[in-house]
Amino acid sequence: MIANRDAGERNAPLILTALLPKDMAAWATALRTEHFPPERNYLDAHVTLFHAIPPQCEEELGDVLKRIVAENPPPPARLEGLMSLGGGTALKLASEDMLGHRTRIAEHFTGMLTAQDQHKPRLHVTIQNKVSSAKAKELQAQLVVEPRDFAFRGFGLYRYLGGPWGHVRDWSFRRSS
Repeated sequence: MIANRDAGERNAPLILTALLPKDMAAWATALRTEHFPPERNYLDAHVTLFHAIPPQCEEELGDVLKRIVAENPPPPARLEGLMSLGGGTALKLASEDMLGHRTRIAEHFTGMLTAQDQHKPRLHVTIQNKVSSAKAKELQAQLVVEPRDFAFRGFGLYRYLGGPWGHVRDWSFRRSS
């Protein structure tokens, strides 16, 4: 039975995220814990770059990510404020450099990505989801988020396990001098 589960996990789609600075990730996770419906909250705060990379691409993806982090400093980014998701709320982020890295990855895997992953994403951290639009608007009216600059730490790779995610590994950007 365990062997089958392990094989199932190895065949699970891969999720690629951009890693927030640790202090910002902790703050966003606390917001998510407070405002996300608890029965649906399996995850810490995250910035999804790709939702379903085929599992057979794992090794090749690792090679691409290793090159990107070795050749580049941490990408600058900005927390711009809140973003409405209709039935939820997110922290709105901007980073042309991270989107550029994402484009490089998408181009490398042309023909392998889902329709959802073929489109340029709106960078964000979901802190509330699957609630009524009235409840989402209420949170957006009361929550004050100050814009701030930061830099992404790297990439995180996960397997989708039907709700929770299984961590595969992280890649960190080289530090600028």
